[in-house]
Amino acid sequence: MNKFRFLTAGESHGKCLTAIIEGMPSGVSIDIEFINSELQRRQKGYGRGERMKIENDTVEITSGVRFGKTLGSPITLVIKNRDFESWRKVMSTAPEDITDDKAFSTFRPGHADYAGSIKYNQKDLRNILERSSARKTAADVAVGAIAKSLLKELNITGVSKVTQIGSACCPANFNEEIDIMRSKGDSTGGKFVVLYKNLPVGLGSFVHWDRGIDGRLAQAVMSIPAVKVVEIGTNPLGYQGSTYHDEIFIKNGEIGHKTNNAGGIEGGMTNGEDLVISAVMKPIPTMKTPLKTVDAKTLEETEAHFERSDVCAVEACSVIAEARIAWILADEILLKYGGDSLEELKMHYNK
Repeated sequence: MNKFRFLTAGESHGKCLTAIIEGMPSGVSIDIEFINSELQRRQKGYGRGERMKIENDTVEITSGVRFGKTLGSPITLVIKNRDFESWRKVMSTAPEDITDDKAFSTFRPGHADYAGSIKYNQKDLRNILERSSARKTAADVAVGAIAKSLLKELNITGVSKVTQIGSACCPANFNEEIDIMRSKGDSTGGKFVVLYKNLPVGLGSFVHWDRGIDGRLAQAVMSIPAVKVVEIGTNPLGYQGSTYHDEIFIKNGEIGHKTNNAGGIEGGMTNGEDLVISAVMKPIPTMKTPLKTVDAKTLEETEAHFERSDVCAVEACSVIAEARIAWILADEILLKYGGDSLEELKMHYNK
């Protein structure tokens, strides 16, 4: 079977976002409305900015699916940026269209601007902002919906929930916390948890450092823009071994655990319990009340460039994490069980 992988391309204000998926078995049911519903979930959440009022993300599948079933060939997904019409000249690929409109050179603290400008030798920070923007995660969510479609064929499902916004741990106070930040011209982050059920035992491995599924999952979630903390299971800080580790017992003739502090992973492998992953998203670094910074061209101290932004996007971040986790789980299932078609995969999986 081909290696299960994907690539995405596209800029925040470019013509579209594109993803190419390789290695999906044939025969998997693909519901375009399900993909679109996942994209809509990413756009929702109290505290989102003006961009979400412009975009109405929907996917176009241009290859790899026929009559609602995957073919086994590469799948191409396209999400058009409706806002491109207002940026057509600014984001043109033609050299004769060069313009300084929308160019900026003031580093935004907390963004990729400074390090990216050094790495790619850019003075116009628009060239850094456009791809480093979290707008690209719309493609990740579409790809994750394809992975979820495979997982659903095996009765594996996932959900997410926001557990904290700023200092507020009670959902009834989340909107109030966001409103306070908005009134100050500030932003806020928070914490969420993702849970996947009905996983088999033995996804991942302990034989090499890069095959542990916990490491792969941590990277998938940590690399979402603005995520700074990832936890699997219960944070062990302050626990004793006797109270933290999950005792094993027999129930109805099957092996199980009395608790799930490990979050469904032991020794870099799934252990059959629910996969539980928590993450913390930092406050959005673009704020109406700008932070102090330096201009890349003049090296003079100034205030940061303001690009329209969210006040809070933790709910959207949880949806992106769901998608990223789904991809890793689907990849690990194909690595372990294999199969160029869904029927072959199910035959191996159900043995």
